[in-house]
Amino acid sequence: MIAYLSGVVREVREGSAVVVAGGVGYEVQCPAGMLARLRPGEAAEFSTRFIVREDAQLLFGFPDADHLKLFDLLTSVSGVGPKLALALLSAMPLSALAAGLLGSDVKLLSSVSGVGKKTAERLALELSGKVPEHLAASGGAAGSTRQARVSSTAGHDAVDALLALGFREAQVRAAVAELLGADPEASADTLIRKALGRLR
Repeated sequence: MIAYLSGVVREVREGSAVVVAGGVGYEVQCPAGMLARLRPGEAAEFSTRFIVREDAQLLFGFPDADHLKLFDLLTSVSGVGPKLALALLSAMPLSALAAGLLGSDVKLLSSVSGVGKKTAERLALELSGKVPEHLAASGGAAGSTRQARVSSTAGHDAVDALLALGFREAQVRAAVAELLGADPEASADTLIRKALGRLR
Protein backbone atom coordinates (compact mmCIF):
# COMPACT_ATOMS: atom_id res chain seq x y z
CA MET A 1 0.00 0.00 0.00
CA ILE A 2 1.16 3.53 -0.79
CA ALA A 3 0.34 5.66 2.27
CA TYR A 4 2.45 8.74 1.50
CA LEU A 5 4.06 10.26 -1.58
CA SER A 6 6.64 13.02 -1.86
CA GLY A 7 8.02 14.17 -5.19
CA VAL A 8 8.16 16.82 -7.88
CA VAL A 9 5.09 17.78 -9.86
CA ARG A 10 5.70 17.08 -13.54
CA GLU A 11 2.25 17.87 -14.91
CA VAL A 12 -1.13 19.06 -13.66
CA ARG A 13 -4.08 17.56 -15.51
CA GLU A 14 -7.83 17.88 -15.16
CA GLY A 15 -8.58 15.92 -12.02
CA SER A 16 -5.05 14.62 -11.42
CA ALA A 17 -1.35 15.41 -11.30
CA VAL A 18 1.72 13.48 -12.39
CA VAL A 19 4.29 13.39 -9.60
CA VAL A 20 7.82 12.06 -10.09
CA ALA A 21 9.35 10.22 -7.13
CA GLY A 22 12.39 7.98 -7.36
CA GLY A 23 12.41 8.22 -11.15
CA VAL A 24 8.82 6.97 -11.43
CA GLY A 25 5.86 9.12 -12.47
CA TYR A 26 2.71 8.56 -10.41
CA GLU A 27 -0.69 9.82 -11.51
CA VAL A 28 -2.38 11.14 -8.38
CA GLN A 29 -6.06 12.07 -8.36
CA CYS A 30 -6.65 14.99 -6.00
CA PRO A 31 -9.42 17.31 -4.78
CA ALA A 32 -9.82 20.40 -6.96
CA GLY A 33 -8.56 22.72 -4.24
CA MET A 34 -5.26 20.87 -3.97
CA LEU A 35 -4.80 20.64 -7.73
CA ALA A 36 -5.20 24.41 -7.99
CA ARG A 37 -2.19 24.88 -5.71
CA LEU A 38 0.15 22.45 -7.48
CA ARG A 39 2.74 23.86 -9.89
CA PRO A 40 4.94 21.90 -12.36
CA GLY A 41 8.52 21.78 -11.16
CA GLU A 42 7.63 22.29 -7.50
CA ALA A 43 7.86 19.71 -4.72
CA ALA A 44 4.64 18.33 -3.24
CA GLU A 45 3.60 15.90 -0.52
CA PHE A 46 0.47 13.77 -0.38
CA SER A 47 -1.33 11.59 2.12
CA THR A 48 -2.52 8.84 -0.20
CA ARG A 49 -4.97 6.01 -0.61
CA PHE A 50 -4.14 3.30 -3.17
CA ILE A 51 -7.20 1.48 -4.51
CA VAL A 52 -6.91 -1.67 -6.62
CA ARG A 53 -9.82 -2.82 -8.78
CA GLU A 54 -10.13 -5.49 -11.42
CA ASP A 55 -9.84 -2.92 -14.21
CA ALA A 56 -7.63 -0.25 -12.65
CA GLN A 57 -5.14 0.75 -9.97
CA LEU A 58 -5.94 4.22 -8.66
CA LEU A 59 -3.90 6.52 -6.43
CA PHE A 60 -5.71 9.34 -4.61
CA GLY A 61 -3.75 12.10 -2.91
CA PHE A 62 -4.70 14.62 -0.24
CA PRO A 63 -3.01 17.59 1.43
CA ASP A 64 -3.27 16.13 4.94
CA ALA A 65 -4.54 13.26 7.08
CA ASP A 66 -7.86 15.03 7.77
CA HIS A 67 -8.82 15.04 4.09
CA LEU A 68 -7.80 11.39 3.81
CA LYS A 69 -9.87 10.51 6.89
CA LEU A 70 -12.99 12.10 5.41
CA PHE A 71 -12.34 10.41 2.06
CA ASP A 72 -12.19 7.03 3.82
CA LEU A 73 -15.42 7.77 5.71
CA LEU A 74 -17.21 8.81 2.53
CA THR A 75 -16.16 5.69 0.64
CA SER A 76 -17.32 3.51 3.54
CA VAL A 77 -20.91 4.41 2.64
CA SER A 78 -22.68 2.05 0.24
CA GLY A 79 -22.99 3.58 -3.21
CA VAL A 80 -20.21 6.13 -2.69
CA GLY A 81 -17.10 5.26 -4.67
CA PRO A 82 -13.77 7.08 -4.67
CA LYS A 83 -14.75 9.29 -7.64
CA LEU A 84 -17.89 10.55 -5.89
CA ALA A 85 -16.01 11.01 -2.62
CA LEU A 86 -13.45 13.10 -4.49
CA ALA A 87 -16.26 15.16 -6.06
CA LEU A 88 -17.62 15.92 -2.58
CA LEU A 89 -14.19 16.96 -1.32
CA SER A 90 -13.72 19.13 -4.43
CA ALA A 91 -17.07 20.89 -4.17
CA MET A 92 -16.48 22.70 -0.89
CA PRO A 93 -13.94 23.27 1.90
CA LEU A 94 -13.28 20.35 4.24
CA SER A 95 -14.86 22.19 7.18
CA ALA A 96 -18.09 22.87 5.27
CA LEU A 97 -18.40 19.25 4.13
CA ALA A 98 -17.71 17.93 7.63
CA ALA A 99 -20.25 20.34 9.11
CA GLY A 100 -22.80 19.28 6.52
CA LEU A 101 -22.31 15.62 7.40
CA LEU A 102 -22.40 16.25 11.16
CA GLY A 103 -25.55 18.32 10.78
CA SER A 104 -27.21 15.91 8.32
CA ASP A 105 -27.54 18.74 5.80
CA VAL A 106 -29.08 16.72 2.98
CA LYS A 107 -29.73 19.84 0.88
CA LEU A 108 -26.06 20.82 0.92
CA LEU A 109 -24.84 17.30 0.17
CA SER A 110 -27.31 16.73 -2.67
CA SER A 111 -26.28 20.00 -4.31
CA VAL A 112 -22.97 18.37 -5.33
CA SER A 113 -22.95 17.05 -8.88
CA GLY A 114 -23.52 13.28 -8.90
CA VAL A 115 -25.01 13.13 -5.40
CA GLY A 116 -28.73 12.35 -5.51
CA LYS A 117 -31.13 12.86 -2.63
CA LYS A 118 -31.06 9.20 -1.59
CA THR A 119 -27.26 9.14 -1.54
CA ALA A 120 -27.19 12.41 0.43
CA GLU A 121 -29.64 10.95 2.95
CA ARG A 122 -27.51 7.81 3.27
CA LEU A 123 -24.38 9.90 3.83
CA ALA A 124 -26.13 11.97 6.49
CA LEU A 125 -27.55 8.91 8.23
CA GLU A 126 -24.36 6.85 8.29
CA LEU A 127 -21.75 9.55 8.89
CA SER A 128 -23.43 12.10 11.16
CA GLY A 129 -22.06 10.27 14.19
CA LYS A 130 -18.73 9.23 12.71
CA VAL A 131 -17.15 12.45 11.43
CA PRO A 132 -14.69 13.86 14.00
CA GLU A 133 -16.03 17.22 15.18
CA HIS A 134 -12.66 18.94 14.84
CA LEU A 135 -12.92 18.55 11.05
CA ALA A 136 -15.88 20.94 11.00
CA ALA A 137 -13.72 23.60 12.61
CA SER A 138 -10.62 22.98 10.49
CA GLY A 139 -11.43 25.79 8.08
CA GLY A 140 -11.06 28.46 10.74
CA ALA A 141 -14.75 29.22 11.24
CA ALA A 142 -14.70 27.10 14.35
CA GLY A 143 -18.03 25.44 14.80
CA SER A 144 -19.90 28.45 13.41
CA THR A 145 -19.91 27.44 9.75
CA ARG A 146 -23.19 25.61 9.79
CA GLN A 147 -24.87 28.02 12.25
CA ALA A 148 -23.95 30.96 10.03
CA ARG A 149 -25.41 29.22 7.04
CA VAL A 150 -28.85 28.69 8.60
CA SER A 151 -29.32 31.65 10.94
CA SER A 152 -28.33 34.80 9.04
CA THR A 153 -30.89 36.67 6.95
CA ALA A 154 -28.10 38.43 5.08
CA GLY A 155 -26.53 35.04 4.42
CA HIS A 156 -29.76 33.65 2.98
CA ASP A 157 -30.19 36.73 0.79
CA ALA A 158 -26.60 36.44 -0.46
CA VAL A 159 -27.01 32.74 -1.22
CA ASP A 160 -30.22 33.37 -3.17
CA ALA A 161 -28.60 36.13 -5.21
CA LEU A 162 -25.52 34.05 -6.03
CA LEU A 163 -27.61 31.05 -7.00
CA ALA A 164 -29.56 33.29 -9.37
CA LEU A 165 -26.24 34.11 -11.07
CA GLY A 166 -25.75 30.41 -11.85
CA PHE A 167 -23.16 29.33 -9.28
CA ARG A 168 -23.36 25.83 -7.77
CA GLU A 169 -25.22 25.68 -4.46
CA ALA A 170 -22.57 23.72 -2.56
CA GLN A 171 -19.86 26.22 -3.46
CA VAL A 172 -22.11 29.23 -2.77
CA ARG A 173 -23.17 28.00 0.66
CA ALA A 174 -19.61 27.12 1.64
CA ALA A 175 -18.27 30.53 0.55
CA VAL A 176 -21.00 32.51 2.31
CA ALA A 177 -20.68 30.39 5.47
CA GLU A 178 -16.94 31.03 5.68
CA LEU A 179 -17.43 34.77 5.15
CA LEU A 180 -20.08 34.88 7.89
CA GLY A 181 -17.79 32.90 10.17
CA ALA A 182 -15.21 35.68 9.82
CA ASP A 183 -17.76 38.53 10.00
CA PRO A 184 -21.19 37.51 11.39
CA GLU A 185 -22.52 41.07 10.95
CA ALA A 186 -21.68 41.34 7.24
CA SER A 187 -24.43 42.70 5.00
CA ALA A 188 -25.82 40.78 2.06
CA ASP A 189 -24.12 43.20 -0.37
CA THR A 190 -20.74 42.65 1.29
CA LEU A 191 -21.20 38.90 1.30
CA ILE A 192 -22.16 38.85 -2.38
CA ARG A 193 -19.19 41.01 -3.38
CA LYS A 194 -16.66 38.99 -1.42
CA ALA A 195 -18.15 35.65 -2.43
CA LEU A 196 -17.99 36.62 -6.10
CA GLY A 197 -14.25 37.19 -5.65
CA ARG A 198 -13.89 33.62 -4.41
CA LEU A 199 -16.24 31.93 -6.85
CA ARG A 200 -14.97 33.47 -10.07
